[in-house]
Amino acid sequence: MTIAKQIEGYMSSASWIRKMFEEGAKLKAEHGADNVFDFSLGNPNLSPPTAFNQKLKALIESEKPGSHAYMPNPGYPYVRQAVAKYLSKEHSTDITENEILMTCGAAGGLNVILKTILDPGDEILTPAPFFVEYKFYAENHNGKLIPVKTKPDFTLDLEAIEAAITSKTKAVIINSPNNPTGQIYSKESLNRVGSLLRTKSLELGRTIYLISDEPYRKIIYDGAKVPSIYHCYPESIITTSYSKDLSLPGERIGYIAVNPSASFLADLINGMSLANRILGFVNAPALMQRVIAELQGETVDVSQYAKNRELLCNGLEACGYEFIKPPGAFYLFPQSPIADDVEFVQALQEELILAVPGTGFGGPGHFRIAFCVAEDTIANAMPGFAKAIEKFK
Repeated sequence: MTIAKQIEGYMSSASWIRKMFEEGAKLKAEHGADNVFDFSLGNPNLSPPTAFNQKLKALIESEKPGSHAYMPNPGYPYVRQAVAKYLSKEHSTDITENEILMTCGAAGGLNVILKTILDPGDEILTPAPFFVEYKFYAENHNGKLIPVKTKPDFTLDLEAIEAAITSKTKAVIINSPNNPTGQIYSKESLNRVGSLLRTKSLELGRTIYLISDEPYRKIIYDGAKVPSIYHCYPESIITTSYSKDLSLPGERIGYIAVNPSASFLADLINGMSLANRILGFVNAPALMQRVIAELQGETVDVSQYAKNRELLCNGLEACGYEFIKPPGAFYLFPQSPIADDVEFVQALQEELILAVPGTGFGGPGHFRIAFCVAEDTIANAMPGFAKAIEKFK
């Protein structure tokens, strides 16, 4: 084999996911894309807000010398100031540009954070189900991801988190609203996590960080609120992107925001600025930085996702599926009617429906449906969902 054994192993362990996508492509080629109902990817189907195109056009038409030159590693100071001003209001905390580092999306941000804080063998805890690539990000930097079970409704299990903490624990990554469940972790539970990490950090004589991955923060329903981790625990770091709230996943623009109360604030920021460069990101895209500086607080029309959520939940409930209605994000994570979620996803494929087995997210016995799709996709898929579950009754 000519490639690294680690990558070879990743490819092997993920082969069933890759096969699912390959089968989806075959189905679309055979039956036509309009006849295949693809709920597999969390790729926003809404266009960016009108203001995005307006600001982008204005910036291009007002190009100045040096607009595409190198910049400080953390990003343009005025962009970070704009982000900090918005975050100060959103989190009721005095944040400055000195706590902000612009990144290539939330994925880039997580890799920068982990590169900065991890020593070989360090462990990162995360509630399961979880975004599958966390495992790869941890191992990118010689760490180890430790999934921790959640409660049946996918809320945090504090006892399980406490039991999972060891002398090697360096951080806890949370994702709220969560991919793949859409669950939002309550302020009370996050306060308990913060209290636990304070106690354990003192016991172990090392700082345990709380990292919050927040690309779905603004995609919430029914008046739900996403608590700020800054008020739960001082040793906390947020990373996020504009991929979902502005529908810009391909532009790879996001940021890291370190809690101003963090004990080693300067070390963290300086370390992450270096990591941003040596990991090859160097800087977040210059043009996108300039655009989002003028779009703080803007978001897509979340009411369309809310409408899709209702359409999907009502339809699947009528078919007999069981699920927790998600308060945020644009995913539904129903129970599989059989224990083998991979087999059930294959049964859905027979009805030309593409979903993702929960096993890939550390949530076996479930499957993920991304409802950031056209309404017609949901409506037209319902007969297939009904036929699939009937096969196992």
